[in-house]
Amino acid sequence: MNEPSLYQRFLPIGLLVLSNVFMTFAWYGHLKFKHVALPTVIAASWGIAFFEYCLMVPANRLGHGIYSATQLKILQEIITLTVFGSFAVLYLGERIRWNHLAAFACILAAVAFTFLPKE
Repeated sequence: MNEPSLYQRFLPIGLLVLSNVFMTFAWYGHLKFKHVALPTVIAASWGIAFFEYCLMVPANRLGHGIYSATQLKILQEIITLTVFGSFAVLYLGERIRWNHLAAFACILAAVAFTFLPKE
């Protein structure tokens, strides 16, 4: 079996990053617009989420030949936390506290365990 190229390894990860940017805005972007009616922000969120799916589905499809489904899910979770942490600080103006960093370290440990060699 041929070893996957760097492009094949990193394309799914890049797509996961982009999809998470869209999904973070779909889920949390409306928090700065509390004056907008809930049905409107739900519709807007669904519209944004469409683009997330247009990236997430190919990311998983392309990545599954290189990574296991479990590895893809764990990668997606660490990417989600990274994107969300950046979003919370840069867009929402929130602060990351020590306990958030500790939780993040636990997720990083999960990534490490997931990628340990088989047997």
